[in-house]
Amino acid sequence: MQTVIKDINQLDLNGTYTYADYLLWQFEERLELIKGKIFKMSPAPSRTHQTISAKFHLAIGGFFKAHYCQVFYAPFDVRLPSKNQDVSNGKIYTVVQPDLCVICDEAKLDERGCLGAPDLIIEILSPGNSRKEMDNKFSLYEECGVREYWLVEPAENAVFVYILNEEGKYIGLQPAISQLTSTIFPDLKIDLEEVFR
Repeated sequence: MQTVIKDINQLDLNGTYTYADYLLWQFEERLELIKGKIFKMSPAPSRTHQTISAKFHLAIGGFFKAHYCQVFYAPFDVRLPSKNQDVSNGKIYTVVQPDLCVICDEAKLDERGCLGAPDLIIEILSPGNSRKEMDNKFSLYEECGVREYWLVEPAENAVFVYILNEEGKYIGLQPAISQLTSTIFPDLKIDLEEVFR
């Protein structure tokens, strides 16, 4: 029987862990697993981050009320197995909590969150997470097949949009600064001046 971990200091932060390990962690610190490695998350998002997240959630949630897709916001576990990987709990090495995500395939949803790539992921940058989102998550979402990825940059009042092409690589679009239109959901339009106000 595996032991429940109640203090993050009981972990080797340089070790490699799986989703099965993650399920045994019962401490207050929020973290993500990316390819088995622990990434600590900021203790609590800033007020600006929360305001922007709420505005995106309202706009996207309102749009998808009339569609079959569902919108989720952090904390919400998204388990991302590598291609051709056994998806049992012990074999998943990546668990992330995107700020927002849209999932259209209901078969990917269970009581623990999402197993597989969401259709759209939105991450809001802050001083504590910019490098992680730009480097690790960009590559991860591309590799796992997230069809559209929005990187929100509050300091620039802009959204950087990446679309997965037929070769499975992200193509960066022109940064959106006034209105944002989704490529995979062309009727989804967001007034960014309102979001960043």
